[in-house]
Amino acid sequence: MPIADLLAPGRIVMLTGAGNRDQVLDAAARLLADASPAMTPLIGTALREREALGSTAIGHGVAIPHARSKAFSVARGAFLLLDHPVDFGARDHAPVDLVFAMSVPQHSPQQHLEILSELAERFSSQGFRDALRDARDVRTLHAILLGLPQPTMAMLH
Repeated sequence: MPIADLLAPGRIVMLTGAGNRDQVLDAAARLLADASPAMTPLIGTALREREALGSTAIGHGVAIPHARSKAFSVARGAFLLLDHPVDFGARDHAPVDLVFAMSVPQHSPQQHLEILSELAERFSSQGFRDALRDARDVRTLHAILLGLPQPTMAMLH
């Protein structure tokens, strides 16, 4: 599944003020649920339960919190660039500032694994990670994440 199918532009944020992993997971749940009061706690619980099994940090400051849930019938993702890295318990001990969260339908374990594999491959590139960290706005993050041409200053005015 292409990242573009997972990631609506409204679910890409530059998150300020998150002081710990739980605050990041809460923000991710709100984004994945499109701020739905009914779905946000459901997704938040699923993300926390998965995180309790083992850290979703994959190293180099990247975490991919994920869970299967009955919340939605299709997979969805959210991307958060953190202004201050937080401890996700990564094996390399690097604090996390790049977070790609996702929720996959309960009945789609194969799709879940395929998406995780694709994301891990994308985030294994130092150039990709550096480009995300250097982004100055959500529009640029969106372009980088989807592999689109990045907006220039002329395009922004």
